[in-house]
Amino acid sequence: MTRTYWAAGTAVLLALLFAVAATVASASGDGDGDGSRTTARAPGLHSPDAGFARDMAVHHQQAVEMSFIVRDRTKDEPVRGLAYDIANTQANQRGMLLGWLDLWGLPKVVADEPPMSWMGSADGHGGHAGHDMSGSDMSGHDMAGHDVGGATAKPGALMPGMATKEELAQLGATEGRDAEVLYLQLMTDHHKGGVAMAQGCAAQCETPAERALAQGMVEAQQSELTLMADMLKQRGAAPRG
Repeated sequence: MTRTYWAAGTAVLLALLFAVAATVASASGDGDGDGSRTTARAPGLHSPDAGFARDMAVHHQQAVEMSFIVRDRTKDEPVRGLAYDIANTQANQRGMLLGWLDLWGLPKVVADEPPMSWMGSADGHGGHAGHDMSGSDMSGHDMAGHDVGGATAKPGALMPGMATKEELAQLGATEGRDAEVLYLQLMTDHHKGGVAMAQGCAAQCETPAERALAQGMVEAQQSELTLMADMLKQRGAAPRG
């Protein structure tokens, strides 16, 4: 378990370091040696790059919220340690994603953009492709039934893997082993949805640093899924579904 968790943390750290270096290089590279600055073309408003940054920032925020909830509901050090590391890692990644949107001069929220619409975007520089999704709520508040790489948003959830308000309330009302098991189950679902989203960016995003970060998310969260399955087994439970 320790080796698995160390590998997950290492993958995230390497992705973060690479992404920071690549962002600096692509955002402020020198021109012909005369000090002039060259900047790569910024992604479009509805590009996979921008859509992933917006959606994953929201997705990550809930993981941070759940992790802080469980730290107050149990004294189990392995679960508290996992929660702390997930919160810290995903808060840092969220900051990077929002920072890229600022760098590109793009909004962090687009009112008429359904969650996950970038997964079907064919226009990398601003086209509004991929918005024809049967049953989706244009307000972006409920994407129940929307399939993303095999992950489906449950009724009342914003994106695949995300918990509902009722599930968050239930987590906040539990203690001890019950809180540990519910957190691990909810975070397992959350990671599965996050992996599907990150795989989408790794395949579709055009910004090298963002693709690298997305691939790092895939590898780290897959390792954490293995770890959480082991932790659930130790508590006489299993992932849901």
